Amino acid sequence: MAGRQGRQWRSVCKGLLLGTFLTTCTILLYCLNTMQVHISRPEVPVPYSCSHRPPKMQRKTATNSSQKAAGQSCSPKMDIMFMKTHKTASSTFLNILFRFGEKHRLTFAFPSGRNDFFYPSFFQRSQVKDYRPGMCFNVICNHMRFNVQEVAKLLPADTSYITILRDPAELFESSFHYFGRLVPFTWKIPGDDKLSEFLRDPQHYFDPEGFNAFYLKNLLFFDFGQDNKLDLDDPRVGEGIQFIAEHFQLVMLVEYFEESLILLKEALCWEMDDLLFFKLNARKGSTVSKLTPELRARALQWNAIDWKLYQHFNQTFWKKVDAYGQGRMADDVAELRKRNAAMASICIEGGHAVEAGSIQETDMQPWQPIGEKSIMGYNIKKNVDKEHRKLCRKMLMPEIQYLTELGVNLWITKLWGRVRDIINW
Repeated sequence: MAGRQGRQWRSVCKGLLLGTFLTTCTILLYCLNTMQVHISRPEVPVPYSCSHRPPKMQRKTATNSSQKAAGQSCSPKMDIMFMKTHKTASSTFLNILFRFGEKHRLTFAFPSGRNDFFYPSFFQRSQVKDYRPGMCFNVICNHMRFNVQEVAKLLPADTSYITILRDPAELFESSFHYFGRLVPFTWKIPGDDKLSEFLRDPQHYFDPEGFNAFYLKNLLFFDFGQDNKLDLDDPRVGEGIQFIAEHFQLVMLVEYFEESLILLKEALCWEMDDLLFFKLNARKGSTVSKLTPELRARALQWNAIDWKLYQHFNQTFWKKVDAYGQGRMADDVAELRKRNAAMASICIEGGHAVEAGSIQETDMQPWQPIGEKSIMGYNIKKNVDKEHRKLCRKMLMPEIQYLTELGVNLWITKLWGRVRDIINW
């Protein structure tokens, strides 16, 4: 009896605390968003290039097949727009980009108060922390809804535009798991296997005007600032894909992440050591739904625009690989894997990711989806030698913690994190 009363009181307390935090969050976010008034500012052009290149780092001997002659030198490109799409290993790439930026002392255009640019609102320059017209930034890489006019007025003319895509069926499954509880229309889906039930008849459950509905239909197309609710045969779909193709020099693919990084090294004249990575934000296997062929077909049909988008850039991706050279690509991927394996043996306790409850340092805990603790992380070896200690910590650091270390004020994100912790209690 006492145990039952204790559980009841705990439930009541959780409800009160959750209600208090949610109310506070709502008021604060409302006040902040109502302050997002777009004031007309004088147009001051940014410099042609903002890259900071110390003399000793300025040039390297090129081995790229795109160079006109063997041994010709090239300069690493440092003005970068990375369009961070959702659920596409983009946090892993962001870690690479953060380390590259620190190495070359680049200036990042970061949001203020949170880890995204007020997504799902369209990006505005005014959302950049301490922005003033004419300021010089090298890199922008946080989640946004792409707005090319505003981005172009923020970054130099020589900026390289990079993004990443994922198979839309797998992306939809991941998005449903990660964001499903934040999409109210999913609450009425019966049964334990809500994903399968939803895909059985999506139109029955989907509310196109519902809160956060964009997470569960053509999310890639939406992230690029396009209308994710168009019919597949609408000419604006093809126009949107062409728009993306015209603005992004490299579209990477999650399924071929290492090959994508090699193409990035080729396009931006980076070093192999710049590409070292550990997979971040991976889900534990027990939470990953294995889509049957039927469910996969239904997921692709439901996300038909994203599927068309992915197919287009899958073709262009392999054309780039062919131009690079299949044999050369295989050799470089093998070299990258070898170097990553060596770093894993140096940095990672046990050599692999562990579940959230087994992560020893609080600072190494990754952000978890609401109501879940399904995202895995790492423990750093305690006896890492001095030479590798800093690099190991950087490579294993989750995105939120790395942003904080780079000086980003994430008070809204952290407040929402407290609410999530209570829900996950």
